[in-house]
Amino acid sequence: MKTILHCDANNFYASVECFLNPALRGKFVAVSGNPEKRHGIILAKNQAAKNMGVKTGETIWQARQKCPDLVCVPPHFDTYVEFSNRIFDIYSQYTDRVQPFGIDECWLDVSGSRRLFGDGKTIADTLRERIKKDIGVTISVGVSFTKVFAKLGSDIKKPDATTVITPENYKDLVWKLDCSDLLMIGRKTAEKLRKIGIMTIGDLANADVNVLHRLLGINGVKLHDSANGVDDDEVRYSYEKYVPKSIGNSTTLPVDVRTKEQIAAVITALCEMVATRMRRYGFFGKGIGVGLRFNDLSHTGKQSAMPATDSALRLSDCALNLIDQIYSYGNGLPVRALSVGVFDLSTDAEQRQLSIFDKEEKDGHSLGTALDKIRMKYGYNSILSASVLQNAVICDGLEDSDFLPFKK
Repeated sequence: MKTILHCDANNFYASVECFLNPALRGKFVAVSGNPEKRHGIILAKNQAAKNMGVKTGETIWQARQKCPDLVCVPPHFDTYVEFSNRIFDIYSQYTDRVQPFGIDECWLDVSGSRRLFGDGKTIADTLRERIKKDIGVTISVGVSFTKVFAKLGSDIKKPDATTVITPENYKDLVWKLDCSDLLMIGRKTAEKLRKIGIMTIGDLANADVNVLHRLLGINGVKLHDSANGVDDDEVRYSYEKYVPKSIGNSTTLPVDVRTKEQIAAVITALCEMVATRMRRYGFFGKGIGVGLRFNDLSHTGKQSAMPATDSALRLSDCALNLIDQIYSYGNGLPVRALSVGVFDLSTDAEQRQLSIFDKEEKDGHSLGTALDKIRMKYGYNSILSASVLQNAVICDGLEDSDFLPFKK
């Protein structure tokens, strides 16, 4: 039987900030966006703030209504990545099967390491102590025989705890939990399940699999298996390249916009950042989507296929074409936030299917690679597109960190 760990760094961003700045220790701390640029959203919080009811994703003013003494600090994404890599290096000393799940979580298959380091719980406790001592943050670890149950275990008890879920005790520990706690069940799926009386993971495990298949398709069958501890999903080797389902960026604007020139400037900047990340990891995309959030907080979006590319020029052309189809410039609601996402990704360069006559695409790739080198050394704002410069009010102050993805 497999022994799988799921390790989750507790309140990761806030924990790193408190470790680096001792003056923050013992205070209610949140990592947040910049309220002056309307990015005043809570990105992460420490345990003390969490105990006061502060939640990720809410505005700073909402959080301070619950916790008046909340101390907000700006994010330092490069530092979080550095700490994440150091933690990953420790995990890799115990097994070569280490699969990241975001910047602060990893699965480890330690089945082949038990003779060297002890059983799953022993390895989990060792990792908790090492990371606390060597890195300065705490982790919670779930130990189980499937990836899904291991992740549930790391969520059951926090912070700085180990939870073991076995074939003998999983019904007692897992089945009483809300169905939405199970991996792969989002808000919409949970709503569908509740409409047919499935409230807990136990309800899901004991449901008629044919009913679940009719309701959710093959995913319903997989969820039924997961709830019953049936899961053959392997933990990937640490050296295996992972191809994500999509790469995207979004930003909230300092002022509302409604003209094509203003929107195009921001889309250009977003596409440049997306394309940079694609090229960094060798990805090409064959689908693109855009999202618009208006000043009344309603939103709309659209997706389409496109020729495989990693070029910001091609991405921005496709993105703006989609916006032309769904937004009435000058007459529509003012736009507060914009997003661009690229999907149907591949690492195979042949997917581009270029001809020797496709000069525009070849030039776009070459130009993007040159820009990457400049920005890697001097930062995003070291070289900007003309459309961005011409819309300084909209794009002034856009920084690398505005476009970086974040996770709790």
